[in-house]
Amino acid sequence: MTSAGSEIWRPEDDHNLDALATSLQETGTQDVYKPEILDAIEATINALSDELREVSLSIHSHPELKFEEKHAHDVLTLFMSMHGFNVQKHFHMPTAWQAIYKRGTGGRTVGINSEMDALPGIGHACGHNLIAISGVGVACAIKAVMERFDISGTILVLGTPAEEGGYGKATLLEKGAYKQMDACLMCHPAPGPRSSVSLSGSLALVQYRVEYFGHSAHAALSPWEGKNALDAAVLAYNNISVLRQQVRPTHRIHGIFQGNDWAPNIIPDNANMHWLVRAPSLAEARATADRVVACFEAAALASGCEVKINEIKPPCYELRQNKALGDALADIVKSRYGYIDYEYGIANASTDFGQVGYALPSLHPGFSIPTVENGGNHTVAFTQSARSLEAHKACLQVTKALAGLGVRILADEEFLMKVRDSFEEDKKLHGHV
Repeated sequence: MTSAGSEIWRPEDDHNLDALATSLQETGTQDVYKPEILDAIEATINALSDELREVSLSIHSHPELKFEEKHAHDVLTLFMSMHGFNVQKHFHMPTAWQAIYKRGTGGRTVGINSEMDALPGIGHACGHNLIAISGVGVACAIKAVMERFDISGTILVLGTPAEEGGYGKATLLEKGAYKQMDACLMCHPAPGPRSSVSLSGSLALVQYRVEYFGHSAHAALSPWEGKNALDAAVLAYNNISVLRQQVRPTHRIHGIFQGNDWAPNIIPDNANMHWLVRAPSLAEARATADRVVACFEAAALASGCEVKINEIKPPCYELRQNKALGDALADIVKSRYGYIDYEYGIANASTDFGQVGYALPSLHPGFSIPTVENGGNHTVAFTQSARSLEAHKACLQVTKALAGLGVRILADEEFLMKVRDSFEEDKKLHGHV
């Protein structure tokens, strides 16, 4: 557990990543798979650094919401084509894409994800520009190692749209885009201790759209003729605020309400709400969601309004980190790039990569980037952090580590068996939805 003062990177901190990584290495030699491969990966990514930063800044400067990532789609597919990958644009969805590189005959397939979408109003406040370049950087580094060391296998990169509320990965999963992969890798930026990579999980999420239907009336002349849909929404909001005291501290409930053509002298005949319920597992999220639904229904009864409650599907599953993959990544990180934590990252957020972790062995580490205080993910300050040079350097560090892990998936059959065994053991312990 770090002290409060080191939980985030501050602008005045020493951001010399190489020095930090060296100082944070644990005493002794890590059990790292073939250090010469990591050397080759580092050389490849260092040589690509300027080009990757140009791609990152281009995406950051053209923020696009879910399913609208046209600029990012074109920039990333051009990059992959230029680096020797067979690219399929508009893969199953207008802004999704696939890039494949094969060498030799047979072998295994390592999957990689690149996210691209931004947030309404605040742009790349979750740093998906960094996730985008990490995905393509991992792929290029693995490709270089396959060529240099004559390793057979396949790299399969997916450009995954609409992580922010659109469940792009879930759609791609349903359409079979992950079927060929033996394992899938990606990463995500977040505040955290300096030079750290996080192997925390993230929360499952269930969400609802709720509509209240009342009856309009003159608010002064004859309010008794109305049924106030705004009152229903306010009651539901207050019901849930009271409920929060009675739920576990690991659960999250949050939402908004709004309406159409409201005016202060008209009893509102409509209101709509968007609510999210999160918990450490999907089963827990659904149990708490049942209590939230009761809050919606009670508000309708009290206000005399009708209510329509729609669950937005699919839900987000909790993020499951494959233990064998995580242990191997931890060895790489601790040997060269900093240290591992199991607390920060996106522990209390949610991601559609959770679905991927239920389907196949996968790993989704977080990595720390410099932030100001209270400037974490989904803030304007994080938007600025996501384009900083130090964030770029931190992104390249975890990219190198993931590339090393990807090579091992392709080249080390015994290790891949451990990865698969870890996946099956997790299924036995926790089951699948």
